[in-house]
Amino acid sequence: MNIDFLIDNFADLSVTGLAQGAIYALVALGYTLVYGVLRLINFAHSEVFVTGTFATILTLRGIGIGPDDPVPSLLMVLLTLVLASIVAALSSGAVALLVERVAYRPLRRRNAPPLVFLISAVGASLVLMEIYALFLGRDNVRVGNLIKPRTQFTVFGADVTNRQILIVVSAVLMMVVLDSFISRTRLGRGVRAVSQNPDAAALMGVNKDRVIALTFLLGGLMAGVAAVLYDLNFGVTKFSAGFLIGLKAFTAAVLGGIGNLRGALLGGLLLGLAENWGQALLGSAWRDVIAFVFLIVVLMFRPTGILGESLGRARV
Repeated sequence: MNIDFLIDNFADLSVTGLAQGAIYALVALGYTLVYGVLRLINFAHSEVFVTGTFATILTLRGIGIGPDDPVPSLLMVLLTLVLASIVAALSSGAVALLVERVAYRPLRRRNAPPLVFLISAVGASLVLMEIYALFLGRDNVRVGNLIKPRTQFTVFGADVTNRQILIVVSAVLMMVVLDSFISRTRLGRGVRAVSQNPDAAALMGVNKDRVIALTFLLGGLMAGVAAVLYDLNFGVTKFSAGFLIGLKAFTAAVLGGIGNLRGALLGGLLLGLAENWGQALLGSAWRDVIAFVFLIVVLMFRPTGILGESLGRARV
């Protein structure tokens, strides 16, 4: 154990962990939404996220920003970020809707048991992964040189860069917007109604199929934004990039209280912190192990997650 290293670099590790955890949180929102309505885990959501990472890279290449090109002007960076976020979100949202239409809706109409849904989701995940490998290759794909990290201020001696600020602030804002949408809009009330009691909601005139499609779409949009932030943070993606981050995002959702939007954000941030602190203490080889051990420890004392409030009981 390297306790001295952890203590000496605690602030830096915390800042880096929060940035990583913010990406987990945005991906976790998709798991939380689908589980809150269907009580099922959409394991194809990791490939919905990967769709956004490739869409971001293709968008950057389309406007002439490659991995070896100089960093563009501030105005160009802002316009590119907006464009890339829109393209990535729409691409991921479209794939999420396709997964719902092909892998889930036919099973719902046949009243298939939950295990069949799970197998279908895993199958959809593998199919999408292999499609990306076939058309985009199995090697790492570098992201365009868009934002050069610059220190904006320091916290307890830790440098906080413009990139880290963008990632954390974006994640918090997206969660707030999604939470407000679910809590305060008519469509959001429909989502909560189906989550609470789908049969009663149908009797009240709520179209269950549309609500379920909406939850997949919203989750896909969040995953698309997370994909842009992931590309900016790591600078590289590949066809299988969603596998591990998908597992960790699911872990974050369970950690915060699956079915709880605010819990997804909290779980993601805590998971990012726990990973960074743990690898500093035990070594980088233990990074992934630490994430899942942390989940087990929390669930031993809080089986419903830290917040534990389901989507259907969210406050208005």
